Amino acid sequence: MHQALQSLLDLLDLERIEEDMFRGQSRSAFVPRVFGGQVAAQALVAAGRTVPADRHAHSLHSYFLRTGDPGAPIVYAVDRIRDGRSFTTRRVVAVQHGKPIFHLSASFQTYEEGMEHQAPMPEAPDPETLPTAEEALPRYREVFTEPRVVESMLATRASVDLRYVDEPPWGSVGTPREPRSQVWFRTRGKLDGPVDDPLLHVCLATYVSDMTLLDSVLLAHGRGGWAVGDVVGASLDHAMWFHRPFRADEWLLYDQESPSASGGRGLGQARIYTQDGRLAISVIQEGVVRVPR
Repeated sequence: MHQALQSLLDLLDLERIEEDMFRGQSRSAFVPRVFGGQVAAQALVAAGRTVPADRHAHSLHSYFLRTGDPGAPIVYAVDRIRDGRSFTTRRVVAVQHGKPIFHLSASFQTYEEGMEHQAPMPEAPDPETLPTAEEALPRYREVFTEPRVVESMLATRASVDLRYVDEPPWGSVGTPREPRSQVWFRTRGKLDGPVDDPLLHVCLATYVSDMTLLDSVLLAHGRGGWAVGDVVGASLDHAMWFHRPFRADEWLLYDQESPSASGGRGLGQARIYTQDGRLAISVIQEGVVRVPR
């Protein structure tokens, strides 16, 4: 297994300190805060570990309350809201330095047959034909505010093979484009044996989902993002619906768009498809997106 992927799996393997209380660590990052996708994924791990194995996550709704400190552990307290015949609901509060930094509600369901339809998968090139992050990011070194941004972004994405279909926001600074972005992603390595767990695949997709969702907001205004220094921002809330089974170690198409930006906030919405065209996940996120004064 790729060393970076093993490191991410270790990050998601929370320490149980009480029956419904878990402790997680953080990665060092270029920005002085905990990556939002990490907190969301760890909170979902905590919730899932209090749920019977035959119930799978079908939705999560979350709020980012405070900036997380990457130098301190995060405690996840799980509240067992409801255990019904078909659905199980959990609430998780992530705490640092005695204050809540993140709140998540997640729902789990036993498998059942039902009506079937889905939005069709959009056109997208074969992911194997697209440049890797290692090939693409160094091209933009002169655009970024600091030279070490490239190495930092590569380190952040070392566990995930993430490939842009078109130019990322920092590749078209100053030129507004259609507020839509597509990326392909999968983990760098197969999830075999004990780690091949449906909950882990869902948590890994949750982790990645926070990486690029607000790109489409930036594209609409020709902004390059925090690495360029022409916007400042942070995630406010994040919601996901898991429709069909998928594997995080197989290619997934993240089709993203922004229907609105106003009041210093931008909204991103997306669908994640398996390579064979099944709609696996729907995602919506709002974030603070401000132009520096």
